[in-house]
Amino acid sequence: MKQIVGVADMKVSNNPAESVITYSLGSCIGLVVYDPAVRVGGMLHYMLPESSIDREKAAARPFMFADTGIPILFKTAYQLGAVKSRIRIYVAGGAEILDQKGFFNIGKRNYMALKKMFFKNNVIIHKQDVGGNINRTVRLEIGTGDIYIKTSGAQEVKI
Repeated sequence: MKQIVGVADMKVSNNPAESVITYSLGSCIGLVVYDPAVRVGGMLHYMLPESSIDREKAAARPFMFADTGIPILFKTAYQLGAVKSRIRIYVAGGAEILDQKGFFNIGKRNYMALKKMFFKNNVIIHKQDVGGNINRTVRLEIGTGDIYIKTSGAQEVKI
């Protein structure tokens, strides 16, 4: 069974028969967390680094922003039995698709918001595929913890 994580969305599961997938990460970030001991995994697809640009929107759609979505992803995984010290972190996206001259740098700013939050909370990224100017699709298999990345014009690969 496949759970699709839309833009400004999050899914967390402990069902080993499920896969969680998000499509077309451009400047957005796809953050994947997985605890292999309890087979709990989740994914967040956020669009913007900071909720302070629109507090009302952040209250209605917390998964749209790094600073509101990331804590919810971790807390939800913890509620299903994940433990911070066992969680493996995977990050994808943060590209400059529509802004290749770097005027807005949304992809870089999204990634830096995540890095800043992780640094403050002593969280280490296990693997990442960020930057550039390509779209990415990310898939997590809950039963195995396997993560797959597909980029435009290429085959899906396990990371």
